[in-house]
Amino acid sequence: MANYLLKGKIYSMSKLRGSVILVLLAGFIFFFFVFGLPYFLKANYRASLTTNSNDLATSTIPRVIPVTHLKTPEPLKALYMTACVAGTPSWRTSLKKLIETTELNAVVIDIKDYTGVVSFQNNFPQMSVERGCVVSDMREFVVELHEANIYVIGRISVFQDPSYTKLFPELAVKKKSDGTVWKDYKGLSFIDVGAKPYWDYILELSKTSYEMGFDEINYDYVRYPSDGNMQDTHYTWAVGTTTKPEMLKNFFKYLHDEMRKTDAKLSVDLFGMTTTVLVDMNIGQILENALPYFDYISPMVYPSHYPKTWNSFANPADHPYEIIKISMSGALEREEAWRLSEGLATTTASKMRPWLQDFNLGATYGPDKVRAQIQATYDVGLTSWMLWNAGNKYTKDALLSE
Repeated sequence: MANYLLKGKIYSMSKLRGSVILVLLAGFIFFFFVFGLPYFLKANYRASLTTNSNDLATSTIPRVIPVTHLKTPEPLKALYMTACVAGTPSWRTSLKKLIETTELNAVVIDIKDYTGVVSFQNNFPQMSVERGCVVSDMREFVVELHEANIYVIGRISVFQDPSYTKLFPELAVKKKSDGTVWKDYKGLSFIDVGAKPYWDYILELSKTSYEMGFDEINYDYVRYPSDGNMQDTHYTWAVGTTTKPEMLKNFFKYLHDEMRKTDAKLSVDLFGMTTTVLVDMNIGQILENALPYFDYISPMVYPSHYPKTWNSFANPADHPYEIIKISMSGALEREEAWRLSEGLATTTASKMRPWLQDFNLGATYGPDKVRAQIQATYDVGLTSWMLWNAGNKYTKDALLSE
């Protein structure tokens, strides 16, 4: 075996090899602890952190949907959508496409319809859903509409509410004959307009709806009942000491005063004949009583709903242009007189925004009759309108394409 001289000492080959191996091993251990171990730990920490973050994102952190509101378009051109359609993806998508591809720019969606059922998840007292629909993703749908620049109006059927009268019969219109809950010819019951505890419910429902994204709150069935045995109705909430128009006006004022704390726009639906009739027709509605308290007034001037021989028309449904023009001209004249009486500028924009008929009743309503109503609206000097079809089937050919 060969010997080697290192620094004055003689080493054998075997000893030299052993020393080299020890030096190399010591170097590897030093390198690993200084450079390798921190990297290994860092890499594993990052992997662990990434896995935990993904788990949190998908399982414990809910998606945050920001609430936004759109400015009221001018002119506004809307169609009505039931809650059941809003809860049917294919149908609501087709109506959304109709809005996007025509002159329409807004939609009216039921918040609470004639059944009394609230259309989105909520904590309000109500009966189990027997009729009516709940839209599981209403808030997401409103966001989707906003992203398409579609203005969203939420419709609340106010005093017609069979669900609430079952829960709180003491608030309902009663039968004079036996004191039980009164019902109309369709079997639907009404809340007594004077029942102020119910006003608070409508207020909270309105605020909640605005907070979840509805741009405007539209109030329908703001009236006393009209269909049924009216001789057997009994109002236990102050009618007798307060007239129906006065009581309804008090409700309007209450809504206005409380909702102005929000930025929500408010609109109200009135019987079509309120534009030409000066009395309340026993339902409490008088046009001038609504004007101070709402941003928009929507008379339901459906030609088919006018009585035969009205203004000498044997069948008003056959004369859509004339009915709308006469009705809305009357509304504008009364609105102008009201502005003068209140000392308001006559140049103030009108609050009138009529509901127009797009359904067959009294006559077949195709593109010609629907468009005739729109033209009559323009010819009296108005710019905005809304289309009603309870079945949500609209006449596309009556609308201008965009």
